Amino acid sequence: MFRFIQADLRRHWAGVVAVTLIVALATALGVVVTLQERALRLGSARAAEAFDLVIGAPGSETQLVLSSVFLQAAPLPLMPGSVLAGLLADPRVAWAAPVGFGDFVEGSPIVGTTSALVEGVGGVSQGRAFEHVGDAIIGASVGMRIADTFHPQHGRVGEPAGVHTEASYHVVGRLRPTGTAWDRAVLVPIEAVWHLHQHEAPAKPTAGAVPEPFFQPPHEPDGDHPDGLGFAAPIRPDAVAAPDAPGLPAIVVKPKSIADAYKLRQSYRNDHTIAVFPGEVLTRLYGTLGDVRYVLTMVAAGAQALVGAAILLVVTVHILQRRRQIGALRALGAPRGAIFAIVWSEAFLIIGAGLCLGFAVGYGAARALSTVFTAASGIALPVVFEAGDLVRLASLLAVTALIASLPAVLAYRQSPAGALRA
Repeated sequence: MFRFIQADLRRHWAGVVAVTLIVALATALGVVVTLQERALRLGSARAAEAFDLVIGAPGSETQLVLSSVFLQAAPLPLMPGSVLAGLLADPRVAWAAPVGFGDFVEGSPIVGTTSALVEGVGGVSQGRAFEHVGDAIIGASVGMRIADTFHPQHGRVGEPAGVHTEASYHVVGRLRPTGTAWDRAVLVPIEAVWHLHQHEAPAKPTAGAVPEPFFQPPHEPDGDHPDGLGFAAPIRPDAVAAPDAPGLPAIVVKPKSIADAYKLRQSYRNDHTIAVFPGEVLTRLYGTLGDVRYVLTMVAAGAQALVGAAILLVVTVHILQRRRQIGALRALGAPRGAIFAIVWSEAFLIIGAGLCLGFAVGYGAARALSTVFTAASGIALPVVFEAGDLVRLASLLAVTALIASLPAVLAYRQSPAGALRA
């Protein structure tokens, strides 16, 4: 019987390949939707693990998280610099770091922050942390090297941009790999961002005194920072903690405990600021993503049902066309059970092979999409199968076994005499 099945499949190889590929493509569509949605959930959740609480000016909570955690460029309203000063002095806060945006270099966003955030996202694997205003720490995936210098620019590569030729940063360290958007970022002291964009935070002057700007340029530029903007000056922690510091788009906060996190969120949800847990914002996004996945899954299921019905029709017509062959087998003494087994096995092998191939193709397509997404965003998207996927495959194979029995029953019921007379 097995030799007969092998010979029959080889004889009709073109039709077998066509049916297998159709089933595989229909199955792969549903697999890609499931795996990619799961990858987005896992990747985004891992990317937000280091960010317990984000504080910003009143506005869109979703955009605040997308900009501060995933570094998606968007203009955010500024909150007073005194908010950061209050957080740094708050006993409930383990550390707090500003996040400032605005410039790019070779497509990588330049993020103004402090050494606290550098340590919060994993620390440096090479080089050192910030010491001067013009120091820069590159992400693990940034193409520059330590000791490189660069000029910041407005906009991304390929877009109209203006280069700050009057200022240059000096790469002094590289971040540890994180699998997040921060692997593609370039971190610089927030003082440099303020200074480059001409923000000043004057100290409270005494009577008759002239307010002193935050950043006094050195009298002579040094070798590492050959400019006159003060980028060679040492970092001044008091500048960041000053109550009258320039405005900030976002502040990342690490509370000392879970209870402190909820208290801080409550304290900073007012008319001047909003405080959000990135996990809660992602949960809302997952709800929307889940709705989209449900719609796409239904579309994929409908496509699979149509493909299944078409294949069943093709197999049935094929059985009717082989009535003489089946009649000859019966006349030569083949029992009804053997006929049933031959037809059922051929149908099950063809459709089952298409299902298994579809899972493999879907996995490969999901990996390819994740690679493209990671290259664009820096967020690593893990494409993995779970136990539920194997259950789904087993269920589809069970349904296939049931479908394959329909043409097999049709062949089983044919009489030898009637088949030979047809």
